[in-house]
Amino acid sequence: MPLSDDLTLCIAIDRLTEADSTHYAIWVLESPFPGGYAHHDRLWDSQMAQIWESWQQFFALRGLPQVPHVPSAYVPQFHLDDLLDRVAPAAEVGGYTGRLMQGLGVSLWEWLFDGPIRQTLERSLGMAIGQNRPLKLRLEIRPPELISLPWEIMQPQPGCPALSLGPQVLFSRTASAVEPLPEAELDTSLRILLVLGQDDPSPGGGGADQVLQLPQEAEALKQLLELSASRLSYQGASPVVCQVQTLLEPDAKTLLTALETNYFNVFFYAGHGVPAPDGGLLFLRQGGSLSGTELAQGLARNGIRLAVFNTCWGAQPDLQQQQVIPRSSLAEVLLHHGVPAVLAMRDSIADEEALSFIQVLARGLAERQPVAQAVALARQHLLTAYRFNHPAWSLPVLYQHPQFGGHLLREAALAVTQLPGQDLRTTQAVVLRCLATPTRLWRLYDGYLRVGRLPDNDLVILEPWVSGQHAEIFCRTQFENGVQETYYYLRDRSRYGSYYFDSHGWHHVHRAEVPLALGTAIRFGSTEGELMEFTLEGSPKSPPPC
Repeated sequence: MPLSDDLTLCIAIDRLTEADSTHYAIWVLESPFPGGYAHHDRLWDSQMAQIWESWQQFFALRGLPQVPHVPSAYVPQFHLDDLLDRVAPAAEVGGYTGRLMQGLGVSLWEWLFDGPIRQTLERSLGMAIGQNRPLKLRLEIRPPELISLPWEIMQPQPGCPALSLGPQVLFSRTASAVEPLPEAELDTSLRILLVLGQDDPSPGGGGADQVLQLPQEAEALKQLLELSASRLSYQGASPVVCQVQTLLEPDAKTLLTALETNYFNVFFYAGHGVPAPDGGLLFLRQGGSLSGTELAQGLARNGIRLAVFNTCWGAQPDLQQQQVIPRSSLAEVLLHHGVPAVLAMRDSIADEEALSFIQVLARGLAERQPVAQAVALARQHLLTAYRFNHPAWSLPVLYQHPQFGGHLLREAALAVTQLPGQDLRTTQAVVLRCLATPTRLWRLYDGYLRVGRLPDNDLVILEPWVSGQHAEIFCRTQFENGVQETYYYLRDRSRYGSYYFDSHGWHHVHRAEVPLALGTAIRFGSTEGELMEFTLEGSPKSPPPC
């Protein structure tokens, strides 16, 4: 849910009337001050139509509509060079591409922030600067023909940074007609499901070379995500734990089962995708695809907070007879189904550009930055690495749910394992303690406790029947009737198994997982092993089980 001290300005665009496709209404849905709820009408004139058409032709954005068509009788004709000379002098950025980039960016800014809308923006920015906080600027674009426009490049004048580059403004797109978000506590670690789908769905595409390279690509990407987080600390605290599970060309059932049986807060997909009416199509494997609508069910139902797509056209709607289909892009469909934040690409992005972007994004998330801030920093990195007049930095498009506050992780001081309903200000934590010596206990930091004989475990047990990586205790968040519930589990990975005690006596679990209740007694590897209890720190000692 949004934080109480947020400064948010949310602006919506819609057609003024269905009969006239060139007149639009712009109004403020949410303002940081009571008098900011302004309304303004705008005409999409021939100047805007021509500069957008020139952008499409120059940057080869295939299949995008002429947005929108303007009859020549509306506005006298003009020369595009005259417009670019006015809004983007050649001295600012060399070459025609730089002038075109700035020309469209300034034109979009002047078109959107005009009259009372600009006054609201300026006062909102003044409040944010005065309070030393960023302004969250969220743009809802309802006419489907305007979605393809690169609103992320908006800038107030040549030489000024685009609004989407932060840090004073945290820019994202949003939508109103969405499923409500359930109440959810912030996480303590990044748990990423990394899915590598089919790279080339054409007959014979990929071939043996692609099959051989996919595991290496997955491992390289996994290490990139984990290392980006593990090298950082936050204000002297321990680095954020980043755990990545990979799926290589899974079928739809395997993917959805992974979402349902494990807890992840970030979903990352790399592979081929195309626009389609139901949120596009993701090509998971040869002969197997998944629609955005089908994927949305699994992501929203199982607690994914951020979905990232390195796939072509993830932020683009589909076309039918050159007409844009409303709410058909992958990003929009996921947002409408209740995924809090979705990051997708407006056009195809090169692999090296995507990897560069992802590395900086993961680093920002690990620093506990809001999602929009982490995206802005990663966007800045692309601009620096590939220059302003290269479209790479304009390709990532971030959508955020109107109820999403923007944070994935708790502040460092609060990053301890919590039980459902537990006050975040308390220091009481979930622990595994030795019943024979209750002062010996091990906390579940970041919701995990690893048990085994090897020294890199959280709890090291040097008994011969304990495996090197024997077991782990972890928490998982599940949604039941729209309410988030947190449960704890024991997962055994060992040679000989583990034992737990309930009202029916001792039970053996081997290479499987079982739910854990507070007060459960546990032994690892043998019924003769040391007796442990899963409980809350500071709770009275339980009598040993019979």
